[in-house]
Amino acid sequence: MTSTLTAAPAATSAPVSVPAPREGTDPTLFRRALAWAGRQPGLLIAVLFLLTVVAWVTAPQLFSSANPLTGELTQRLLPPSADHPFGTDALGRDVYSRVIHGAKYSIQAILIAVGVALVVGSLLGLAAGFFGRWVDDVLMRIVDVVLAIPSLLLSMALITILGYGLVNVAIAVGLASVANFARLMRADVLRVRTSLYVEAARAAGCRWWTILFRHVLPNSAGSVVAVAALEFGTAVLAVSALSFLGYGAPAPTPEWGRLVSEGRDFIATAWWLVTFPGLVITLLVLAANRVARALEKEGRK
Repeated sequence: MTSTLTAAPAATSAPVSVPAPREGTDPTLFRRALAWAGRQPGLLIAVLFLLTVVAWVTAPQLFSSANPLTGELTQRLLPPSADHPFGTDALGRDVYSRVIHGAKYSIQAILIAVGVALVVGSLLGLAAGFFGRWVDDVLMRIVDVVLAIPSLLLSMALITILGYGLVNVAIAVGLASVANFARLMRADVLRVRTSLYVEAARAAGCRWWTILFRHVLPNSAGSVVAVAALEFGTAVLAVSALSFLGYGAPAPTPEWGRLVSEGRDFIATAWWLVTFPGLVITLLVLAANRVARALEKEGRK
């Protein structure tokens, strides 16, 4: 008995069409962003709040259409409501609008203060660390004197020399914070100036200013920039405190420190005049410090 085996026809599989990924989407990057947000929710909230403040500075009219400088006396001292989220002040002005439009003045002063402290302090530390000898002795003794005076008291003394005004307040706060940047920059310059590439540049006959600005400064500025982020929160408090004391922008400028100062006379009957501007200042300080700590942590890696 014979049996014949017939080979089964080979199965033919139709080609499977794989949908092409959409342009502009990266699922891996999106998943990484979600994972990062889940690991550090506090940092995410801080970044979002800082971006919100930046939006207030660049386009305040998108958040409030009310005039921050004029109001209606018939609507004075109204509590927070749907029409006035932060209430109204003694002249019937919308506090929410004044807080949003006041961000421009406050952030401008804070950036000036941090910029002055960063530039002046870095130059002093750079000169002290690079030239050494009597230059280092003189500059560091000046820095020691500045550190011995409380920063707020020194800022008030400088304002009496410069005069009142928000820009002068910012400059005074920046000059009062110079010492921290100078000491840090000096320490980094002392470390960098003994490096092999600096010694090689000297052996090759490079001039001192070439070595200073091409080799020493770029390799010493990293830690100072990180400290500038930490100094941002301190500058917020200092500028707001001096404006609260009456040294800053004149009325009716809606600067945050002035808003708190204007509302202190009504704190018993209109708590919102002090609470909301003060809360914005507090949140900005916390957000800036949270981001600065994250940047400092990344810089150590």
